[in-house]
Amino acid sequence: MDHANRTRGTALGLAGLAALLYPASALAQPPAGAPGWGWGNMPYMMGYGMGWLGTIMMLVVWGMVVVGGVYLVRWLIQSVRHASPEAGGRDRALEILRERYARGEIDKEQYERMRADLQA
Repeated sequence: MDHANRTRGTALGLAGLAALLYPASALAQPPAGAPGWGWGNMPYMMGYGMGWLGTIMMLVVWGMVVVGGVYLVRWLIQSVRHASPEAGGRDRALEILRERYARGEIDKEQYERMRADLQA
């Protein structure tokens, strides 16, 4: 599995996890008429009734959003690098040339001449 597919799979996995866990924060809220609901008494987080589970879920969801954003930016940067022939084309050509020389397909004179052409 190459790096792009692994990164895409990780991002999709995190998005799926967020989609599964986010509704669980609704279970942490008390019913609307419960004691302590509202602005007068604040035993819950700022009167919203989310409690600790809601706080943890909020941190998990925002953490996944941040991690997903980082993966998205990295994926975009890598796709731009691989799309432009100037950025990665010469490196790949030199790598192929080295592989051909290592396998014995070309001799040292041909290798040096081709390498000089690629680096010019």
